Amino acid sequence: MKFNFFKLMSFFLLFGGLILLGYSGYHLMNQKIQEDKALQEAKEVVNTSRKKSNLETTNAVSYHYSKGDVVGILTIPKLKKELPIIEGTEEEELEKGVGHYSETNLPGQKNRIFLAGHRDTVFKSMGEIEKGDTLSIQMESGTHQYEVFETFIVKETDLSVLQPTSPEEILTLSTCYPFEYLSSTEERYIINARRIN
Repeated sequence: MKFNFFKLMSFFLLFGGLILLGYSGYHLMNQKIQEDKALQEAKEVVNTSRKKSNLETTNAVSYHYSKGDVVGILTIPKLKKELPIIEGTEEEELEKGVGHYSETNLPGQKNRIFLAGHRDTVFKSMGEIEKGDTLSIQMESGTHQYEVFETFIVKETDLSVLQPTSPEEILTLSTCYPFEYLSSTEERYIINARRIN
């Protein structure tokens, strides 16, 4: 009787583990599909906007986006990544790509730009980015380049990483830390980069 009980429990644990593994795989695959679709849309937005107008990036630029809109592309050469930027940082937006925190600015506005992403998807391997590495954002206003000047870790409650930086344009990337944790964490890994072009 005891043997049968343990055999039955082993079966249920194995079956439950397979279900969880399958669900995780489905979730990651679905997220990748959404990211690819958003990246394609971002490329169309950037290319169409460039054909319509030739905006001056040296002057202040104004943008009008709603939550969930695809607004541009973040390129990280060091990681060989092209990522769609979505307006908003709720889970729905972060499922599709890198989220732009709406209370901050966008390229050409000479202030802080704050982008967030999941450490296990779009911002995987963020710890490999070092001082001196470059990042770029493509938007309707053109291509904007930034050079990383610092990386550090803050508590998730530390809002100093959202403070304005005017007149200097600073691109801030944020993801959960430590990178290897599977659950939510109380720290954030921050990358700051200055506008160079």
